[in-house]
Amino acid sequence: MAKKKKEQKRITKKLLNKYRLVILNEDTFEERISFKLNRLNVFVLVTITSIVLVAGTTFLIAFTPLREYIPGYSSTSLNLKATQLVATADSLESRIHINQQYYKSIKKVLTGDVKTVEFDIDSAVQSQKIDPAEIDLSPSDRDIKLREEVSKEDKYSLFESEKASLDFSLFAPVKGNITSKYDVTEKHYGVDIAVPKDTPIQAAASGIVIFSEWTAETGYVIILKHGNGLITVYKHNASLTKQQGEQVKAGEVIAAAGSTGELSTGPHLHFELWRDGYPTDPTNFIDFE
Repeated sequence: MAKKKKEQKRITKKLLNKYRLVILNEDTFEERISFKLNRLNVFVLVTITSIVLVAGTTFLIAFTPLREYIPGYSSTSLNLKATQLVATADSLESRIHINQQYYKSIKKVLTGDVKTVEFDIDSAVQSQKIDPAEIDLSPSDRDIKLREEVSKEDKYSLFESEKASLDFSLFAPVKGNITSKYDVTEKHYGVDIAVPKDTPIQAAASGIVIFSEWTAETGYVIILKHGNGLITVYKHNASLTKQQGEQVKAGEVIAAAGSTGELSTGPHLHFELWRDGYPTDPTNFIDFE
């Protein structure tokens, strides 16, 4: 026990022994600075300095932008911006795909590129071998009901079965004589109405302008998109009063009649009616006279 106490006293004395730290001028040995220290003071000073350094480093890493320069750390704002950019890129990619499909359909309207309907020749040949006398030609209940619906169909509405979804009617963009009728065989997918130059052209129905530009063959062209996949086209205009993206109401003036474009031979309006990417005879739904 006494030996243990003696060892403790020796260690305590060793820690508390004072030493003098002197800084001298190497040439003149002049004393510049001196400190009185002991081992305990040095230990405490080193410990406190280490704690301060660790705490300061932790603070810099946790609460300052300096951590961005440390490998493995990144800024929260940069992560947020990166996430937003990825989401924006995805939405733009989807939008571009939709626009490409949309422009393809508009191109079909402008160029009149309509595919012919293909059918199976073999099935047509086989049908010729069937004896008509063996076929029951009496109408079924569904046929009778369909005939009644067709007989009641209004000329100025698009497809009687879809009246509930169509809340608008088509109006004549101009009144005049039809000089060229709708003819698919000649790739004439509209009607030509002869009118004096600068006659106001009105929108056949409410919609949005999806094309309003000059083309070499058909001059000033304006195309309106309406509901239910319906598109109306107005060609050979002298001038246009609406631009792409504008909303128009039924009967609103959108252009002035003229004779622009290489395919025009006189003042008139070439009017087309398209439904779901396919042309339709406008005279089935509009009275131009």
